[in-house]
Amino acid sequence: MANVTFILPDGSARACNASLGLSLMEVALQNSVTGIVAECNGAAACATCHVIIDEDLAGRLDSASDHENDMLDFTTAPREPGSRLSCQIKVDARLDGAIIRVPRGM
Repeated sequence: MANVTFILPDGSARACNASLGLSLMEVALQNSVTGIVAECNGAAACATCHVIIDEDLAGRLDSASDHENDMLDFTTAPREPGSRLSCQIKVDARLDGAIIRVPRGM
């Protein structure tokens, strides 16, 4: 189990217990995190699970694949350093204590 906090578009925080092996998108959906729509159910085909991770966490995770990188060009919120698709990040010990920001949609 990892503890992950999502910072919602309105600035409020949602702390979640995240089961290892789930994607951040699945954790967000289980916890009704505002701003994570996940229209494609985790197939990396819609970019509606866009999140922003901080530089330190990004350095500890695997890099985005070329496909994920391409899909990030279709997010409704402007792409930022640290932009990722939450469906492509699996929960493991590296995420314990992570702060994940959900960007405000356009």
